[in-house]
Amino acid sequence: EAVPRAGNASGGGQPGWILKCKGWEHDPNAYIYFITQAPVWVKICNVIGKEEWATDPEYATPTARLPRLKEIFAEIERWTMTKTKFEAMEILNKYDIPCGPILSMQEIAQDESLRKTGTIVEVDHPVRGKYLTVGNPIKLSDSPTDVTRSPLLGEHTDEVMAELGYSRDQVEALRTAGAI
Repeated sequence: EAVPRAGNASGGGQPGWILKCKGWEHDPNAYIYFITQAPVWVKICNVIGKEEWATDPEYATPTARLPRLKEIFAEIERWTMTKTKFEAMEILNKYDIPCGPILSMQEIAQDESLRKTGTIVEVDHPVRGKYLTVGNPIKLSDSPTDVTRSPLLGEHTDEVMAELGYSRDQVEALRTAGAI
C-alpha cells in the first residue's frame, strides 16, 4: 500500500521533521533534521524522557504514531531545544537515531569532512577566482571524477568548430562576420 502523506514528515513508519535546537531564536541555522525510525523508537523514547511511549499502544507502532506526529515531534523538539544541533547529534548518534544538522553555507564551507569526501570542492576560475562548489555526488572507486571550472564564453569555440569540420579560415570568417 502507498504510504500516506504526512506534511513536514516523510510519512509512514519513519517520519522526519526539522526541529528547533538551542539558540534558534537568534540563529537561523539552529535546526536539526530528526527521523523517528521504527527500529530505534524505544531509544528515542528513552533519550527524550518519554519512556512510557515505548509500550503505550497509542505510540508503540508506526501506524499508531502517524496521526500523532505533530505531538510527537513537539515533544522531541522540547528536548532538542535544550541542546545545540551538534550536541543533539552527538547524543542521537550514540543510539543510531537518524538525524542531521541543518548547516549554514558558512558551516558547509568550513566543514573539513565535506572537503575530504569531495562533497564540497574548491575550483579556481580565471575571472571569478577561487570558489567553493558542489562536488560530484556519485563516487565510484574505479571511476574518479574531477570537478572543474566552467569555461569562459567562447573558450572552446575553435575546438568545437574544428570537430564539426570547419577549417581555421572558415572559423575566422565566421568570427569576422559576427556569427560566432
